Amino acid sequence: MLHLLLAALLLVGSCKDVDSSPLPEVKKESQKGWFNRMLDYMESNPETLEELMTHSSAVLEGDMVLSNDRNAVESTWPTPEIPYAISPELESRTDDILSAMAMVSKHTCVSFHKRTSETNYLLFVISKGCASYVGFIGAEQPVFVGPLCKVGNIVHEILHALGFHHEHTREDREQYITVLPSNIMDGMERNFKKQQGKTFDLRYDITSIMHYGSGYFSLNGLPTIVPNTDVKGMGQRDKMTKMDIERVRLLYSCDAPEQKTEEKQSSDVRKEIANMYVPMHDVASA
Repeated sequence: MLHLLLAALLLVGSCKDVDSSPLPEVKKESQKGWFNRMLDYMESNPETLEELMTHSSAVLEGDMVLSNDRNAVESTWPTPEIPYAISPELESRTDDILSAMAMVSKHTCVSFHKRTSETNYLLFVISKGCASYVGFIGAEQPVFVGPLCKVGNIVHEILHALGFHHEHTREDREQYITVLPSNIMDGMERNFKKQQGKTFDLRYDITSIMHYGSGYFSLNGLPTIVPNTDVKGMGQRDKMTKMDIERVRLLYSCDAPEQKTEEKQSSDVRKEIANMYVPMHDVASA
């Protein structure tokens, strides 16, 4: 039903591009072509569905939910050990969500555990498409998972929640990609606007799991983004690249020296004192 609804919505909005031949069979075939194109678009770009289907100004770049009361760009989670909960409606997607969290944790210091009584936590909820807030917002923080969101799409949303924008919005993108405004759906141009954010002086990564694919928000089935060089894998949602992993490690200081807690420091002091004490019988036998 979701497929049919969005296909109908986009088809109506694109009627000016459908063949207007007076021959009924030609018109029917043209509409069928658009219908199939929309179905293909939905399966290929589920991260855009939340914005397209809700027409909400609170959603940016298809899957980033805007927060009006805080600067999410600068907000990282206060701890890399993040609690989570999964809503009952998503019980059938539990394995996918766990696999996505495992992909993020595998090579970083960020970990996820089931929420007990923590105030701040991620809540995976059912939705039309894939979406997330950017960065830590506090309290119950939803991550939206739609029927077409695969493991890689969920990873993409988790990385948004950790504080990352899309790679294609970097200010140095012109060296690597070209955005084609004439192919972008009307009203969706803002999704390609550059954003200020930390890059950690790491190189631009066209194959990042946080990069748009070529057909995102396409009006006519033609590319909205093309790489400036022959690069394969733009828009992939199969894995985190080495650069994706490095960004998470840098943002959450995974390689910084361990900060000892007050309790651990006290324990270390007691051990040092114990090591300094030498029993009398050991002295006598020396």
